[in-house]
Formats: sequence, C-alpha cells, structure tokens
Amino acid sequence: MKRFLRWLASFRLRLLFRSAFLVLIFAVMALVVAVLQGEKQRAWRNYQNVLAKTKEHIVARLRHPSGQLALMNPERRTNDAGVVHPVLLPFSAIDFDDRNKSWNALEMADCLVRYPRHGSLCVGIGNNPWIGGFIYVAGTFGSGPLVAHEIGDRYLDGAHRMLVSVRLRGIHYRWIAPFEALPSKRGVPVEGVNGRFTGYEELEERDYDKRLPEKDFRGWLWQESRCADARPDGGQDCERKSFFSLRLPVEELIADLLRNRQAPWPPPDLNSIAVEIYLLPPGEDKSRKDALFDSASNASVSPFSLNDLGELLQVGESLRIQRGDGEEILIRGREGLEEQVSPLLTGLIRRLPVSDEGQDAGSTPQIELEDSVTTPLGDYRITLHGDAGRVVNKTLSATATRLSWFVGAVMVVIVLVWLVIEIGMIRRIARFTRRARQFSPWREESEFIAFDFSDLEGSDELGILAGRLDWLLARVREDASRERIRAAQEKEQWHAVGHEIMSPLQSLLALHGSPEDPDYRYLARMQQAIRVLYGSATPSEAFQSSSVALETLDLDGFFADIADNASHIGVSDVQYVPRGVSVLARADEYALEDVMGHLLKNADRHRSPGTPITLSLGPEDEAEPGSVSMKVHNIGPPIASEWLDKIFEYGFSGSTGQGDEGRRGQGLFVAKTYMAKMGGTIRVVNEANGVSFYLSLKRADERGE
Repeated sequence: MKRFLRWLASFRLRLLFRSAFLVLIFAVMALVVAVLQGEKQRAWRNYQNVLAKTKEHIVARLRHPSGQLALMNPERRTNDAGVVHPVLLPFSAIDFDDRNKSWNALEMADCLVRYPRHGSLCVGIGNNPWIGGFIYVAGTFGSGPLVAHEIGDRYLDGAHRMLVSVRLRGIHYRWIAPFEALPSKRGVPVEGVNGRFTGYEELEERDYDKRLPEKDFRGWLWQESRCADARPDGGQDCERKSFFSLRLPVEELIADLLRNRQAPWPPPDLNSIAVEIYLLPPGEDKSRKDALFDSASNASVSPFSLNDLGELLQVGESLRIQRGDGEEILIRGREGLEEQVSPLLTGLIRRLPVSDEGQDAGSTPQIELEDSVTTPLGDYRITLHGDAGRVVNKTLSATATRLSWFVGAVMVVIVLVWLVIEIGMIRRIARFTRRARQFSPWREESEFIAFDFSDLEGSDELGILAGRLDWLLARVREDASRERIRAAQEKEQWHAVGHEIMSPLQSLLALHGSPEDPDYRYLARMQQAIRVLYGSATPSEAFQSSSVALETLDLDGFFADIADNASHIGVSDVQYVPRGVSVLARADEYALEDVMGHLLKNADRHRSPGTPITLSLGPEDEAEPGSVSMKVHNIGPPIASEWLDKIFEYGFSGSTGQGDEGRRGQGLFVAKTYMAKMGGTIRVVNEANGVSFYLSLKRADERGE
C-alpha cells in the first residue's frame, strides 16, 4: 500500500494542476451563464417599465392639441410641389382678429411650418362646419419697414401686398391683399405697426379703380417694434418680425354646407386643396422670386406628425391607432443598423428562463398596452405592441456579443497559462522524474554536473529527483567548480607573466641600472607590468584596475624619442618629422609609451616589407577643441570591416598564421584601456594606402595645467 501511495504521489502535481485549470474553465463558463441569466431577468423587468412609460408618453403627446392635430390629419402633407394643404384644427375656429389668441392657438397646436428669415405658416379649417367654409391662414415673416397702401390709390403695387391662391375641385381662387395701416386710437399706446390686408380678386391689369374688396376676406398684420436680431441700435431700417392672420372665404365649401346639412366635415378632399401664399415688396416689376415670404420654399421644416412617434419605439415595437371601426394607422419602431450578434449566444440567451413569465423556459410573451384619446372627431384607440422576445433577447445578445471578447480573452489566457505550465513545468517535471529514476550512484561524476535539485526535496515529483541526485550533485559540483577556478587563474596568471617578461629582469637591471641608460626605460616598463599583473585574477581585470599619473608631456619630443628608440623593441624604420615646437598634453609617460609600443608592434606585424611606419601630430583643425591628435600609419593590407569594432576587445588577435600562437590578443586592449584612463581616445581607420591609428589627448597649457 505504501508503495502504491508513493507511486501515486509522483503524479500529484500534474493531477493538481490539470484539474485546477479544468475547474477554472468550467467556473468561468458557469459565471457567464449566471450573469446572462441575471441580466435577462433585469432586462425583462426594465423593458416592461420602459414600454409602459413609452405608452404614457405617446398618449400624453396625442392628448395635447399638437397630438390631436396630428391624429385628425394623419395624411398631412406640407410643401408638396410648392403648395400647402390645409389641416383640420383641434379648434372650432381661430379668433384671427386677436393677435395673442390666434398666436397661442397656433403655437399650442404646433401647426406652424417653419421657414427661413423668421417665417412660419399654418393653413387650416375649423372642426365646426357651422362656423363657415373658411380657410384660416396665419404665420410670421421678417421684413424691413412696411409700406402701406393709400386708400383711393388705383394701383396696389406701390405697397407691400399678399398674394393668395386656393385650388380645389378644378376651381382656382386668387386674391391680392395690399397692406393698409390702421390709425392709432387717441390715448391708446400702440407698440410697433398694426394694419390689415384688404383682399381683392386678382386681375391681370394693374388698375383696380372702382374695384370693391372681397367682403368676407379678412386679414390682419402686427409688426413688432424691436429688431428681429435684438440689436439695440438697429435703427429704422432693421428687419422686424411680423405676424399676420387671414380668413379666406371659399365659396365651394360654403355651397357644400348650404346644399347638404349632412355634408361630411372635414371635406373628404381636404388633402387635395392647395394653398399658396407669398408676400411681395413694393414695386411694379416685382415677381415671386422677389417675395419676402413664399410658402413654396424648399427650406421649410414640417411640424410634428404621427410618423415622428416612430422615434420613440424600439425595433420590434409597433403603435396601432384606430378611430372607431375605421381605417387604422400602423407605426413601426425605427429600424437601426443591425448589430452583429453571435448565434451561439443568441440561442443560449433565448433558452434562459425568466421567473415571472409564466411560460415555458426561454419563451417571452408579446405585450400589448392599450389606451384612448378623445378628439373633436371622436375617440381614438391606441395600442402599443411590444415584442419582448425580440427586444430583450436581441439587445442582450448584442451586448453579450460586444463583451464576449473579454470572456474569450480570459479563456485564452487561462488556456495559455495552462499550456505554459504544462510545457514549461509539468513536462519538465515528468522528464526529470523519468531521468532521476534512471540515475544510479555508480555513474560518472561528469553526468551529474549540470543538475541541481537541492531546492526540490519532498515527496512529490521534484522530491524524488532531489532525493536521488542531490547527495551526488553537491560533491561533484563543488569539486568541479573549485578545479575550474584554480586552473583558470593559474593559466591566466602564467600567460600574463609570459606575455610581459621577455628575459630575466634581475640580470638586465644589474647591467642597465642607471636612469641615464636608454634601456632603463624599457626595464622600468616591464617592472610596472609585473606590479600590475601580480596577484590579479585575469590580465583584463589587472589592466582595468591599474592607475595612471597624469603630467604635462611634450608630445613632439616624446614622438622623436619613440622614433629613435623603436629599434630597441624590434621595430625598425619608424619615421617622425619633429615640429620643433612644444605640443603639450596631459598624459602618463610610461602608459603612453606602453600604448605606442603596442601600436608599433602591431603595425610592424602587418606592414608591407620595406615600408616605413610614420608617426605624426595632426593639425590644430583636425583635433577636437582642447585636444591633441596623433597618428600612427603603416602601409599594408586593410583590416577586415567586421574586425574594426573587435580589435580593441580583450583576447581578439585576428591570428590566422601558424606563427601567431604566442599572441594573447591583449596589446590593443591595453592601448585602449590606458588611453581611456588618461582621458583620451583611440580609433582605427582603413585608408587608401594602409591603416592608421588616431589617438587624442587633452591639451595642456604652458603652465603645465
């Protein structure tokens, strides 16, 4: 039993991880379904409330005079082929003689069609036939000062005049109504200009001498005193808003009522009656294009109509309006852009139950709300139909589809994390477990150096690996690491000493111990190299940790000494033309001499046989401000372009021949390191006839600073 439990424990982590991710995936899916269920329940209740509020809003709007106007004129047309058709007003008549009463009635009924320049127009008939067969016309327009017609003047075109046209049943009525100002009553203040329109039957000629006005034609006009744009200093010529009210006698409609007291009202052909109104300014040659107000303008804005109720309905909702047993009007909700929905989510949402539906799970009932509106023409029954299944499910599906990317992203992240753990950990644990079971204590130590399982001890998969391998890896790793460090330090130290020391120093110092001896300089350099390298782990660390003592150095004399003594280091034919003028720079003489020695040896190895190595100090304009430029040039093959950035790295020698085994690739590294410690730079350039090394150091002034 213990053996079985131990074997089962070796799979415990894998089973734990995989079962945890499976439970997490199912939990996310269950959470999504629970959220959708709650949102559907909430959306269903909200839809019931919203639909009831929409019904109340529609009924309240239809009970208002503007809504009654729309109900009684369901086929209302405005600006149809340049004419206006009268509507049946929710009033028995309009008190056209009273400005305030007539304007308030028009505003309340929302009968006015809006035009540019403060223009508006309402054309209608009263709902009481016994008031008379009159058409009421009222509206506003903007104009400058009005010119009135003088009584007794035989010509009407010298004043502002209204031209009115009515067509019905093949009969054409035409009136021309000039504006006539009314005298103000004594002691009664009058604001603005008041007047009337006196209607005459329109004639082809201009002369209206001895023509009597139409006795049943009535018209009034009131012009405000303030400017329409509310400018305080508008003056007398600014544009002002005028309100007019007309009553047009239509003999054909009056004759219908006289012939038959039971004649239907409003007339069945009300929408066929065409009315045209335009106002002309004074002038004999004025035509309709000069009109201050024209009812045929294409820039008019229609008032409220029944079709506007469709803006209050959602997709899938409809409004049915029926007057008694007559023809009904059906208005459907606005059809917007179809949102992209997921068929899978739509099917899932459709099957989610709602607690208060009282039907099968997943089904949603059709909702109908009814009410009535009373008008002068009778009662209208209002029925609002709502498709809860379409609205709720489709709206929720669209919302869920938009948010599905988030749930999908969560699922993708879970799966990706699972895959990462499965590939990066579980498979590795399984592989290490199989390998640990195959290892034996008598295998070679080299097979266990790369393994470290000391932090995985336990009874699971990692514990098995730790128990079998940790006791062996600790000893093998410690011994191997100590041996590698000792061998590396010893090898690097002896290579560094062999690179710097060319012959026994003690014998040479005994022979050349005097500072005046030319060879003493090079022996001192070798002593400095021994002091730098001794006791360091690697030559590169030794060079980087070394220090330099900066002093003022005459580069002209220094380069002359380098050229004269180059033969002592095995480099011949080094040329330098002295300037004869001191060129002072801040440098360490020994470090700079070491740099030049490495550069000359490098140039000697790569120059063409029989060619010199030239040293030179650059002109003043070639150096950076405050620096001195130096150049070492040899004639020979160029350096490969891929090596230009590598030759100053430690250990890079570019050796390809058999005679290069003694080089360690640290000469140019030492040169760059010393130049950097002295605050200078070094770079290499391939030129047309060879290779040049350019050095720069900070310039020193005459005082040695």
